[in-house]
Amino acid sequence: MKQVVQNYKSGELALLDVPEPGCKPGGVLVRSAYSLISTGTELMKVSEAGMSMLGKARSRPDQVAKVVQSVATNGVPATYRKVMGKLDSYTPLGYSLCGVVEQVGTGIDDVKVGDLVACAGNEHALHAELNWVPKNLYARVPDGLAPRHAAFGTVGSIALQGVRRGEAQLGDVALVIGLGLIGQLVVQLLAASGVRVVGADPDPLRCGLAERLGAAACGDPASAAVETAVAELTGGHGVDQVYLAAGGGSNQPVELAAKLSRDRGRVVDIGKCRLDLPWNAYYEKELDVRFSRSYGPGRYDPEYELEGRDYPIGYVRWTERRNLACFLDLAARGRVDVEPLVSHVADFDDAVETYQSLKDGALKAVAVLFRYPEGAGETEAAAPAVAVPAVPRGTGASAPARPARTPVRMAFVGAGNYATSMLLPHLTQRDGVELSTVVTTTALSAANAKRKFGFAKATTDLDAVLGDPSVDAVFVVTRHSSHAELTRKALLAGKAVFVEKPLALSEDELAGVLAAVEESGNDRLQVGFNRRFAPLLQEARKRFGARTGPASLRYLVNAGRLEHGSWYLQQGTEGSRFAGEGGHFVDTASWLLDADPISVYALTTPGNEDLQVVLRYPDGSTATISYVTTGPAGFPKETLDLVADGRALRLDDFVRATVYDGRRRRWVSSRLPKARDKGQSAELASFVKAVRTGGPMPIPLESLATTTAATLAVQSGLAGGAPVTLATAR
Repeated sequence: MKQVVQNYKSGELALLDVPEPGCKPGGVLVRSAYSLISTGTELMKVSEAGMSMLGKARSRPDQVAKVVQSVATNGVPATYRKVMGKLDSYTPLGYSLCGVVEQVGTGIDDVKVGDLVACAGNEHALHAELNWVPKNLYARVPDGLAPRHAAFGTVGSIALQGVRRGEAQLGDVALVIGLGLIGQLVVQLLAASGVRVVGADPDPLRCGLAERLGAAACGDPASAAVETAVAELTGGHGVDQVYLAAGGGSNQPVELAAKLSRDRGRVVDIGKCRLDLPWNAYYEKELDVRFSRSYGPGRYDPEYELEGRDYPIGYVRWTERRNLACFLDLAARGRVDVEPLVSHVADFDDAVETYQSLKDGALKAVAVLFRYPEGAGETEAAAPAVAVPAVPRGTGASAPARPARTPVRMAFVGAGNYATSMLLPHLTQRDGVELSTVVTTTALSAANAKRKFGFAKATTDLDAVLGDPSVDAVFVVTRHSSHAELTRKALLAGKAVFVEKPLALSEDELAGVLAAVEESGNDRLQVGFNRRFAPLLQEARKRFGARTGPASLRYLVNAGRLEHGSWYLQQGTEGSRFAGEGGHFVDTASWLLDADPISVYALTTPGNEDLQVVLRYPDGSTATISYVTTGPAGFPKETLDLVADGRALRLDDFVRATVYDGRRRRWVSSRLPKARDKGQSAELASFVKAVRTGGPMPIPLESLATTTAATLAVQSGLAGGAPVTLATAR
């Protein structure tokens, strides 16, 4: 297996092939999925290794004292050989990771093979593909917490123990000096505890990040901003606690702590900074100086860490392992958000280059993760898979044709804004269509729709509509959470179904819809993916022509922010925004590429607002969908570029389309003078035609299912941090 090691004498870093560890009693073998680089502790160690021997001695006076003692005891030659032998050897790096239990040692009964665990310890949670971890240094990862986030467990425990040492109480005001990785976590933990926090760091970007994560105010410790903020929040009394999360050789942090603390306040040292305490300042305020020892009680106790002897909870409430489990729980419940701290994710094979970039300053980062090729089953060969349920074959590609001149009788379930503005206006004047019944949950909305669009009947009784043999087609235009169940019922009732996106909000819902197709033999289903029907895009695709090689497609969606109170924000019941809307863009990309995707990879920006979704297709084509909510309101909502075979197609928000061939424009549309046509009218015409003639539905059922599965895979991809294979059952 591979492991990151360092030669402390030469400073050399290497990714070394080493033997796999055995599974000893009292612990588990864990295959790494992600490990976290502590940009403070580890980089300090890397920097020290690059120093001269004199520099190393100055940085570690404690070790020099041991050498002096050894010289007195063993003599110079023996001490020299011992010191050089220790320096000129590889030492491991890393102490915080998440992975999958691969083997369980005797005496372990709290986890099993396949469980996801977070691991701690600079001897057990190393940057290595496989680690043996004793019982008290791992904790099971709660359901729903992504492996990349669980990898923060150890560092989170360090911050948590520091907060515990400060004994913060509701309403306190605290100062956090140093807003690196530990400091950012301390800020969040204090804010979650009801403490108002002021942050101090010379880096304005880190100050801004801390404010977004809960700090009341942040600023450069050398400026007056921090002192002013403390005075305003405390009425001039000073903060209740100061948390020293800074490093380096400056004595400024401890001096600032004394200046801004209240009388008898507490100063907690979490990091490793210079501690030349100004005696008068600390004496006059009788400040309580405390140290926070790493992850918590049990640290450095071999009986606890190696032999698995726990401390009774009645005497030691928060041990090293309980802190680890607590932090994972806070992260899983959203009380702490570590995603904004992730500055970079590097493949484990690039570990040496990543450390070098950090050391040289080329990579500016708060937190960096290593992603392992075989960690947590996340290699491409064994990637997480979303099974697209087997697409059943219904009554065939067509249904019996209707008698000539017989109108298609349609019922609407739901009459909200989209139905009344984008669908019904196209149907009211269409020949061969009869609006039979509108069903809503409230009588008034049904009556309004009946009056405005000429429905024959209005009701709140869905079963009556599904049981009406004269109704040919049912439109499902309700809130997202009800789409799958209403579609399933309508299919089982033998109706042709037009359901607005999304078809389903979960894999189970999708499976239920397809099971209804299989049970009923009715595959007459269309999802409202209208963009493929847009005349402008249809013409541009025709002008672009057939392609022979793989294509690259970029689709930028400037979704914008939702208004406060919008039901789209009810993600617990209505799904994420992308789950609700993303199918549009996946379907458009797949239609342009004339194939269904086989894998999905998703990334999100800090704050989980903007998404990057990469789709891979069988012929090697890729489509990247940038779904952003932070763009300016005046910028076009949808822009698309398709490049293949020396040609390019550009779509500008359904207003203009251009096809390029070589160095000239092959075709450019005229600018549309009025409203954009995103295909709703043509989409409805194709559905009505299919119902009337009994011909094939406009979009194959298999494509609808795969597009839905790909849209849902975005969320599981974000949670797993790896590409998700769409394992379609044919």
